[in-house]
Amino acid sequence: MRSSCALAHPQPAKLVPSTVCPEDGSLTVLCPNCGCKDSKVVDSRSFEDGTSIKRRRECLECGTRFTTFERREEEPVMIAKRDGHVEPFDHSKLLKSLLTATAKRNIPLHDLETLVDSVENDIRFKYRGPIPSSMLGDQVLIRLRDLDKVAYVRFASVYKDFKDLDEFNTELKKLSEKNADPED
Repeated sequence: MRSSCALAHPQPAKLVPSTVCPEDGSLTVLCPNCGCKDSKVVDSRSFEDGTSIKRRRECLECGTRFTTFERREEEPVMIAKRDGHVEPFDHSKLLKSLLTATAKRNIPLHDLETLVDSVENDIRFKYRGPIPSSMLGDQVLIRLRDLDKVAYVRFASVYKDFKDLDEFNTELKKLSEKNADPED
């Protein structure tokens, strides 16, 4: 399991270093205040729909309380690009693309992060092996269409690589037709 720590209120969250314990080789989280490796768990809760555990810890040396998050290690989702090379799915790269597509639109960051998480979860659990980038793009477009039509067109114009105005207008017609048919 990976662990990352964040200081509790009032200071902003920051990552706390971890170290390998020399006695048994286990990963130990260091206190963000004094660097001590000994802490006790004060409270544990399921987090992020049960995919992680949030633990409140207390340093046995100085008494500072801090939070750690534990997530299971998952194999990366691999994306097969158009040119044939394969690369791991990059959550932040997709989020950045969506931020560009939604620039000057009133869409909360949380909604975009939820969209990216939804796409990643779908492709992770529905498909095996490298996923074609076209399938990834289609999954994004399906969700964007419901979230914001302008962002949909902006994202589609880059993703589908429109060569001219006719291709762009064809996509707008498809979007208009889907709006007219709410069951699609």
